[in-house]
Amino acid sequence: QVQLVESGGGSVQAGGSLRLSCAASGLPQTGSCLGWFRQAPGKEREGVAVIYTEGDKTLYADSVKGRFTISQDKAKNTVYLQMNSLKPEDTAMYYCTARKRVVTECRLRPNDFRSWGQGTQVTVSS
Repeated sequence: QVQLVESGGGSVQAGGSLRLSCAASGLPQTGSCLGWFRQAPGKEREGVAVIYTEGDKTLYADSVKGRFTISQDKAKNTVYLQMNSLKPEDTAMYYCTARKRVVTECRLRPNDFRSWGQGTQVTVSS
């Protein structure tokens, strides 16, 4: 079973930065996807960024492109989300996710993923 534990959330003023971390275990040896999704109260879960474990190919939501960066440290089995120029609209619970099945590419679709972390809250104040 894949297990994911997020950390790094908190409160920050607009324009500030946060770095989220996700410790992962139980992932396939190669060719899988890791990602970050977020969900605000009363809203659907929204894809933020995904990264392919082989080659580091990434995909971002238009709303965060240029501001957020997803990365991974395979030696530490950790995926990160560096969030810069944060906006109040970024306020949400952020969830780390992983796709257990070996694939050839990653998509920013929540239904592709079955394993989720407990979430870490990000609050951006005006």
